[in-house]
Amino acid sequence: MDEKNKDLETHKDELASGASPEKLPESQSYEKPEPTGDAAVHTSPEPQVARDIPVEAVHSAEGVTPEGGPFATATKEEAEASSTHAFFDASASEPEVKPTPASSGDGNNVVPPVPPTRAGGGGNGSEPPKKEGKKKTMLAVFLTGLLGVLIGALIVLGFSWGALHDDNTNTTSNTTSTGSGETKKVTVENTTSTTKALEKVQDAVVSVLNYQAGTSISTDATAEEEASSGSGVVYKKANGKAYIVTNNHVVEGANKLEVKFSNGKKTEAKLVGTDKWNDLAVLEISDKNVTKIAEFGNSDSLKVGETAIAIGSPLGTEFAGTVTEGIISGLNRTVPVDTNGDGTSDWEAEVIQTDAAINPGNSGGALVNIEGQVIGINSMKISTENVEGIGFAIPINTVEPIIEQLEKNGEVERPSLGVTLRDVDTIPEVQQQQVLKLPDGVDYGAMVQQVVSGSAADKAGLKEYDVIVEMNGKKVTNSMTLRQILYSNDVKVGDKMEVKYYRDGKKETTTVTLTAATSTNQ
Repeated sequence: MDEKNKDLETHKDELASGASPEKLPESQSYEKPEPTGDAAVHTSPEPQVARDIPVEAVHSAEGVTPEGGPFATATKEEAEASSTHAFFDASASEPEVKPTPASSGDGNNVVPPVPPTRAGGGGNGSEPPKKEGKKKTMLAVFLTGLLGVLIGALIVLGFSWGALHDDNTNTTSNTTSTGSGETKKVTVENTTSTTKALEKVQDAVVSVLNYQAGTSISTDATAEEEASSGSGVVYKKANGKAYIVTNNHVVEGANKLEVKFSNGKKTEAKLVGTDKWNDLAVLEISDKNVTKIAEFGNSDSLKVGETAIAIGSPLGTEFAGTVTEGIISGLNRTVPVDTNGDGTSDWEAEVIQTDAAINPGNSGGALVNIEGQVIGINSMKISTENVEGIGFAIPINTVEPIIEQLEKNGEVERPSLGVTLRDVDTIPEVQQQQVLKLPDGVDYGAMVQQVVSGSAADKAGLKEYDVIVEMNGKKVTNSMTLRQILYSNDVKVGDKMEVKYYRDGKKETTTVTLTAATSTNQ
């Protein structure tokens, strides 16, 4: 065998000696560290890296010793370092094998790169093309980094695009250059359902100033001074005039009334009429400074839990136009009211309950729905140390027919019996038995104290000390329930009403033809 054939045989023996590179398993599993703290609730096995971005694994990988033997406990870096030294120490080697990512069964785990291994030397004993392999590795690393940067930039651009094109947010920025960098001032114009509602109605809510007689400090002469203030709602413009609804207690006792608009302008107001039973009043002003008219909604369609916005002037004109937001907390509430200031409740107002903050000065202002429609006129609140967030408004469906009558007639025409009353439960039991002679079990009703001459009650034969216990088939427990029956929407002046009462212990019945009420009699 000549020299050339010997060399060929020698190389065949070296190639058969097992100098081929070791392969990693086709499927490599990864264990994530056990989460702690808040992360412990997330148990998804999915790796916390983007699936499409090549990454370097940080756990153990199998490498190859300079002699070609495996060392299973080496890290990837150790394996690469060892095999790289072996590579450069070798007198002959095949070209570097470029690592190829492989996935486990779920497609999420990336197999670590296979480190270069010693290869059988070439027949001519020449060095392998080391520089070309290094260039390829550096190019792969560069491309991988560039891809990561591009994907990150696209994600940031996506968030920025969404913020700049939000339907309800307009953002403008001013950039100021400094020696160390740039400072950005960002202005955000935020539009919500609440701000849209306020745009429709806020300028229609005004402050109402109540001036009463006082003494001037400088001259000791009688002068008109601001005694109190509240709120009002402009609801109508006609023939150069505008009309405002407010509470009766806001204008009560006034010598002069003024209205202050949201732009600070003032105008004198004329009192058109009042209704003490529903605590309502109507004012008339010039429409010169009126820029907005409120729209009324439908209080009968309200739902508990829907948004409610209160607008008014709490604590005076300094806080005019204050807006508070809450919900409708309750419907068809009845609240005892003292209309004559004697400390005894003589009426029950039907109201809307809300937790939107209502404070002194809010009275007469608007309770508004999310559409910017007035659904109630703010009237009162429960104000005790251990109560918070219970305010009341008169339903707008109750308000409308009343202000129409006030605007037209200056008063509300209501039916009347023509009597003054006293509750039976305020009369001592001895007098109930000896004077009124009520039978056992009858400790309720409205006792007639006085009958107006020529009134409906007088014509029907009612007398002093008669105890009314039923009207129109409805039980009368006291004077308050009698008024509720008499002033209900389905009862009108001129109607005939059946009345049952006790006189000297006997139950009797009469029919009353109702007449118009006066200010003092029912």
